[in-house]
Amino acid sequence: MKGSTHLAIGLVIGAAAAVYHQPTAVQSAAYIAAAGLSALAPDLDGTNMLSAKLSGLSRAIHRGALGGGAIAAAAAAYLYATGQTVPLLLVWVGIPLMLVLMSVSSGTIRNGLVSLVGIGLAVAGARGGDVWLIGLGAYTAWAPWLKHRGMTHTVWALLYWYWLGREAESGLDIPGLAVVGAAGYASHLVADTLTSLGVKWLYPLYRKSIKLPFF
Repeated sequence: MKGSTHLAIGLVIGAAAAVYHQPTAVQSAAYIAAAGLSALAPDLDGTNMLSAKLSGLSRAIHRGALGGGAIAAAAAAYLYATGQTVPLLLVWVGIPLMLVLMSVSSGTIRNGLVSLVGIGLAVAGARGGDVWLIGLGAYTAWAPWLKHRGMTHTVWALLYWYWLGREAESGLDIPGLAVVGAAGYASHLVADTLTSLGVKWLYPLYRKSIKLPFF
C-alpha cells in the first residue's frame, strides 16, 4: 500500500483523537503528528515517505564519492608514473574510497543516513533524559537494515511503539498519546494485511504472512 494512503489514515486517526480529547492547539498538533508518523514508521525498513528524500542525497553522495575516489586514484597513478611523490592521502583514502564505493549501493548509503538520524535522536534523548526519544532513535537507526515487512511489521514492534508512546505521553504530559501512536502504527499493519503480500504479525514465531487481500 502506498505511503500516502498510510499517511492519510494516520492523519484521520490523529484528527479523530484531537476531536475526542478536545486539547489545546499544541496537543492537537501532537496527536496528528504522532499518528501520521506512526502510520509511516513500519516502512522505515525500506524506502518510504520518511526516508525518500534521503534517496536523492544518497545517490548524489554515491556518485560524488565514487567520482572523487576515481579522480584520486587517477592522480595517484599519474604522479607515480611520472616519478613524482604520491601523497599518502591519495593512496590511503582515495583508492580505498573508490573500491568501497564500487561495492556499496546508494541504498546502503541511504540506510546509513537514516541510521545517523536515529543516532542523533538517541543522543538528543540521552542528553535531555528523554527515554522515549532514545527509544525512537534506536528504532530509526535499526529499522533500515531489516527485511521489508519483517520485524517492523509485527505485533512485537507494535508493542514497542506503544511503550514509546507511553514514555512520550508521560514526558510530554499529553494524555492519550500512547494510544494514538499505537493506533497509527496498527493502522499500517492492518492496511498491509489487506494486500496480497500480507503481514507476518507473529514473526519469527510464525513465519507465514497473514493476509485478507482486499486491494
